[in-house]
Amino acid sequence: MTCTKTTLIEKISDSFNQNPTQSKETVEALIEIIKSTLASGEDIMISGFGKFQVIDKSPRKGRNPATGESMLLEKRRVVTFKCAGKLKDRMNTTPN
Repeated sequence: MTCTKTTLIEKISDSFNQNPTQSKETVEALIEIIKSTLASGEDIMISGFGKFQVIDKSPRKGRNPATGESMLLEKRRVVTFKCAGKLKDRMNTTPN
């Protein structure tokens, strides 16, 4: 089952007996902070959860699968996630 933004809002609202509108604002603010931090090139580490890291990829050779034509793919930034040890342990010990 996928946990959507709506699901997060509902769970926060229920957990803190909070108005759903307030919960939505909280989730939206958190997501905006994460997006702006990553866009600026900074990493985000959430203790006990994991680390979102921005990595710069170099230009590389590629090819168009439709035509087979070679091309140079420009440099780009990607976000990776590395799971914290505590989360790994929890995922591997909790029954489904």
